[in-house]
Amino acid sequence: MLEHWRRAPLVIVIQSPRREHPGVKASSADAVEIRGGNHPSGGSIRLRLRPIPALQDNYIWMLDQGSDAIIVDPGAAKPALDTLTRDQLNLSAILLTHHHADHVGGVAAILREHPSARVFAPHDARIRDPAERVGEGDRIRIDDLRVEFDVLEIPGHTTSHIAFAGAGLLFCGDTLFSLGCGRMFEGTPAQFQHSLSRLAALPGDTRVCCGHEYTVANARFARSLDADNGALTERERQADELRAAGLPTVPSTLEAERATNPFLRLSNAAVLSALQRRHGVLPLDATEAFMWLRAWKDAFRATDP
Repeated sequence: MLEHWRRAPLVIVIQSPRREHPGVKASSADAVEIRGGNHPSGGSIRLRLRPIPALQDNYIWMLDQGSDAIIVDPGAAKPALDTLTRDQLNLSAILLTHHHADHVGGVAAILREHPSARVFAPHDARIRDPAERVGEGDRIRIDDLRVEFDVLEIPGHTTSHIAFAGAGLLFCGDTLFSLGCGRMFEGTPAQFQHSLSRLAALPGDTRVCCGHEYTVANARFARSLDADNGALTERERQADELRAAGLPTVPSTLEAERATNPFLRLSNAAVLSALQRRHGVLPLDATEAFMWLRAWKDAFRATDP
């Protein structure tokens, strides 16, 4: 059966929430054909992807098809439950990337309303909700939506952080952001840099579904060290326009991140030159470049020269 699933094209419709500015005029959804379709009949399957705003700047990702949905990293229950109820969706599964409360805090309340939903989480006792624990090399299949995700272990932000990659999508939590990366709370620079390099090696049309709305702030930092990057300038302009309209700046694509995200461009001449100006010498390797860049970003303010 699985072999037949992989023959058909998969269409992802990206729908942007507009709750922040209800008066904003809706634009048409962006429909793109993604590799790896898996409808058993041989026809296409149409999935809707949307980031649901939660807490201060989190996104809960929802992927739905027909009457079924999955959600990723529900840090709060109400935004997810409201969307499921409004759209009359059955919750098939919850995917969790790491243990932080702003990514798992809504799970218990959601399960009270949708007790049959499966929960997939990393091997980490700090996630106390009942879950099927998954790690590197595991593959999960959501039968209701006819999609599969490979599990990648990507330590750095936390030691047990995982990502879910499949159907042309990457749910990467707080490891890779649009134009940036997460803070290094538990991992080592070598671990984090290796995790980012693994994600960067995925196909360029993979859509990066990260956990927070940080693009504008990340763009300010990226531009401070790569000012002549035309693609970055354009992404900053687009991000400013989207946020002014109350729209999300994500998902991005890995192709766009490789061209503009300094944490994926550690060997780029402009990034290395900026690090050399700051430290007086070039970094010894990619790990040291990442360590310097992450520390710089931690201290950066948008008003810095």
